[in-house]
Amino acid sequence: MKVHFIAIGGSAMHNLAIALKLKGYEVSGSDDEIFSPAKERLEKYNILPDNVGWDEKKITKDLDAIILGMHAKEDNPELIKAKQLGLKIYSYPEFLYEMSKDKKRIVIGGSHGKTTTTAMILHAMQHCGIETDYMVGALLEGFEVMVKMTEEAEYMVLEGDEYLTSTLDKRPKFHLYKPDIAIITGIAWDHINVFPTFEIYKEQFQIFADKIEKNGTLIYCNEDENVRRIAENSRADIEKLPYVAFDYKIEKGNTYIIYKGKEYLIQVFGKHNLMNMYAAMLATEKVGISNEDFLASMQSFKGASKRLELVKKTDSVSVYKDFAHSPSKLKATIEAVKDWFPNRKIVACMELHTFSSLTSEFLQQYKGTMDKADVSMVYYNKHAIELKRLPDLNKQDVYEAFNKQDLKVYTDVKDMLTDLHKIEMKDVCILMMSSGNFDGIDLNNIF
Repeated sequence: MKVHFIAIGGSAMHNLAIALKLKGYEVSGSDDEIFSPAKERLEKYNILPDNVGWDEKKITKDLDAIILGMHAKEDNPELIKAKQLGLKIYSYPEFLYEMSKDKKRIVIGGSHGKTTTTAMILHAMQHCGIETDYMVGALLEGFEVMVKMTEEAEYMVLEGDEYLTSTLDKRPKFHLYKPDIAIITGIAWDHINVFPTFEIYKEQFQIFADKIEKNGTLIYCNEDENVRRIAENSRADIEKLPYVAFDYKIEKGNTYIIYKGKEYLIQVFGKHNLMNMYAAMLATEKVGISNEDFLASMQSFKGASKRLELVKKTDSVSVYKDFAHSPSKLKATIEAVKDWFPNRKIVACMELHTFSSLTSEFLQQYKGTMDKADVSMVYYNKHAIELKRLPDLNKQDVYEAFNKQDLKVYTDVKDMLTDLHKIEMKDVCILMMSSGNFDGIDLNNIF
């Protein structure tokens, strides 16, 4: 099969391209920008485009399919040519569904915790010898790529993103997957650019639940009122399995899950992760993994990339990076670290990077999210605001939105680093939280 990717450089897109190459497909692609690590990974598998930019000459009648990334716009010359030739055009999620429509699909949705919960399920299935296809939003230890598709696997595990499908299809991605087993981890307003009110945003998760296959299963966070209402309003034929966090204890810096009188030492921490783990256990139970075998597998689970990932540590200082950028993620991450390091000074550094976080209306959602931090710093890049064509933000707007008296706000990352270096590095935990990269600063050189 011969497939061409329009916008091959995206995180999800380049991984799908690699997965199809490994499957034996003939793969080509184009993009107007390709950054690391996608560039090096595409080059490794000999599918990096020779030139950056769009080239309609690559669109030929012998292509079996076009896979269209969200980055491509409607006036893309390759897309126009593909339409003129009448080629089959798939969005990324459409193609994933097409490849998995005869499998049992486990789809993990939610405003936060999707990647970690998906990673836990995959780790347990691998540990217990159950072959599965998958798509996950981060590179995982023990997995070569973020997407895998085979003919043989009975299951497909999919991280269910609620963002839009493509320039041609304005449905949220997870509406296309039609799960046999669905998980909703939590709902907290995000993506204000496409879901302008919280009610519209919540509705997308109700639609997701409505898409569950007949006699399927909905696993849902019982502590989230919005999720609980969706479960209550879901169809009568759907099995509904609520979950909360595991009982646990922290002893000498170690976290132990307590389940049916037995203790399991695990490597991740924080109540939100213990909730994610419970959801993953209920999902893997549906594919035949006992709860005891699942928890045994979790003892070797180290977490997903950029999800409370340890960057550097000494006896008295730890630096973590985390993908936390929405208000709920920010609050949960800081609270988890404070719980884990009760005797350390928590230095929380957050970058406003997404469209929502840089919007003055949405910014009010951050009130109180950094209250548990001992030192709080927020950085944003004025150029990022210009690129997103948003109204300017001033520092006072940000300060007032977070409503924390000792908050420091920066528009130059060097100023933030200068203040970080003034902190006595003794009994300190530094949290670097962003969906970006703080303008490429080296986290290993913070202390």
